[in-house]
Amino acid sequence: MNCPVSELLLTPTEMAAVDRAAAASGISSYGLMERAGQAVAATALKHFPEALRYVVLCGPGNNGGDGYVTARALQGSGAQVVVFNFGDPQALKGDAKVAFVACPLGGDDIENYAPRAGDVVIDAIFGAGLSRAVAAPVVALIDRVNEAGTPVIAIDLPSGLDGLSGNPRGAAFRARHTVTFMTRKPGHLLMPGRELCGELEVFDIGIPERIVLGHATGLVAENVPAQWQAAIPASRIETHKYKRGHLVVFSGGATATGAARMAAMAGLKAGAGLVTIGSPENAMSVNAGVLTAIMLRQVQTEKDLRSWLEDKRLTAFVLGPGFGAGKRARKFVLALADRHLVLDADGITSFRDDPAELFDAFRDGPARLVLTPHEGEFGRLFPDIAADRELTKVQKAQAAAMRANAAVIYKGADSVIAAPDGRALINANAPPWLATAGSGDVLAGIIGGLLAQGIPTFEAAAAGVWLHGETGKRAGKGLTAEDLVADVVPL
Repeated sequence: MNCPVSELLLTPTEMAAVDRAAAASGISSYGLMERAGQAVAATALKHFPEALRYVVLCGPGNNGGDGYVTARALQGSGAQVVVFNFGDPQALKGDAKVAFVACPLGGDDIENYAPRAGDVVIDAIFGAGLSRAVAAPVVALIDRVNEAGTPVIAIDLPSGLDGLSGNPRGAAFRARHTVTFMTRKPGHLLMPGRELCGELEVFDIGIPERIVLGHATGLVAENVPAQWQAAIPASRIETHKYKRGHLVVFSGGATATGAARMAAMAGLKAGAGLVTIGSPENAMSVNAGVLTAIMLRQVQTEKDLRSWLEDKRLTAFVLGPGFGAGKRARKFVLALADRHLVLDADGITSFRDDPAELFDAFRDGPARLVLTPHEGEFGRLFPDIAADRELTKVQKAQAAAMRANAAVIYKGADSVIAAPDGRALINANAPPWLATAGSGDVLAGIIGGLLAQGIPTFEAAAAGVWLHGETGKRAGKGLTAEDLVADVVPL
């Protein structure tokens, strides 16, 4: 995966290695701290010039050192500044001790801070490397500040927030702005971390790109077009409908046809050359009465499906939306084991009693399967992975993708798309109003339309999730699934 350094996602451990390597290369680590603190001060003055008092909360490590630099810079600008310390600042070491000694403000104990009207808090207690539950005095402080609604600018991450998982370790500040340096961490994008960070700003403090890239695995990044754009086929004059692929979407029974039709139309709008709905006999007349550009074929039994599969021009399939869970769904999926398939909703639930049957069917060769589970469906297919509290959402998606030999979209406000080879992308462009009935059916159809065009599973899944989010923003608040389909624009 390729992206600018500022768009990389480094784990806290990787970023700590970058800091050590920068110092080992001869770069002044205190110089980096100075630039970091100056950047935070500039952010505070830019966003809150009306503050009556800047309150800098300094912790016992280098994050606290950044805070002391910030406090000195703010005081130098003429602002009123007070400092509160967590722990004995005389016990600080290294660059943090240098920053404390250079700061003209001695400070008070952090437990004594009481928010006032006009305060702006600079949170420099903990950084991204927090690996334990927040101490009781800090929890009480966080609660006081959050309840008072005092604006918070967090340095690196809101204190209490885990930089790897995006989950609070007992409690975390709710920041208006977060200032981080060189790269972001997964916790900046994963929920609830993304909301707790507020507006995120990334500052280049002077660590050479070669050092950052040298310690980045590159396996985890934000889901942006740069990650998959090269896999999207270019439109050519000589292109015809079969070159753009033939997508099949399976319909449910007579009273459950709408989901398949929305998925089918989404696939057509996403670029598939042809789309056919495979319908059971009792739904043929219902579907026939409302379909125009989408074709229709009766597919009642597994035998019907296997006969149709002799047509090798059928390039991708979507099964699940409105289909119904059970034995028939399992038989259809197993018949499609050598094809590219998006398995959604009822299709996923059909394998909850024996997920290995599904995984074994798609075990060999390059990934052909895209799974789109939400939280509950993920737990049905991967109960042990879902229950492991030591794993982050990204790690769970990666483990699931490897087990299933599939591209896995672990859906949510922070959908994670993972590949069997360990690559993972965190999606951050989806508006909250996408959480509406039928939205997932549209997503499945979009991905199916991309698969039909020959795009590899991981890239099709990632591009589909991103396009789904952009479509939701275009459709606007109050959208319905029908609105969403109407606004799909091919990549």
